[in-house]
Amino acid sequence: MPPETTDTSDNRPLFSIGAEGVNAEIIMADIKARVAEKTARGAYRDMHIAQAERANLVNLSDDESFLKYYLECLRSAVFVDINDFEIRERRRLGSAFFVAFKKIIWNILKFYTYRLWSQQNQINGLLVTAVESLDEKYRARIEKLERRLAAPVPQPNSKHEIRNPK
Repeated sequence: MPPETTDTSDNRPLFSIGAEGVNAEIIMADIKARVAEKTARGAYRDMHIAQAERANLVNLSDDESFLKYYLECLRSAVFVDINDFEIRERRRLGSAFFVAFKKIIWNILKFYTYRLWSQQNQINGLLVTAVESLDEKYRARIEKLERRLAAPVPQPNSKHEIRNPK
């Protein structure tokens, strides 16, 4: 049943959202089945979107947990996939010709593409390492400062007074 808002005077719906004959549960089941089918075929290689949805970034309690999650995502997605892929053609007319043509082009460009991707992988790896190093460095520095702030302040005694220089 579509969501409705009722008028308080005679309990008739003021408006209704929906369409006759549309069942949202059937539509959602169909969408989930298609996603599962495409996932099994490998259409969704990068499942970080699904992981982000499950993690629900809104529920991350603070900046520290968000940064930790973000660094984990960076680590897992840092390298470009340089493996071959299946070349397909959606057009029915002349599809064999287009697939053969695309394969020839791919074989010509593969050498240059692999060089570019391998260089990009090196840069990505170095950048993630730099970000992780900075995170560790500043995390350690913050922990040290927090321990220093939490330490008890020595009280001056009669023999050795601590004076504030002006």
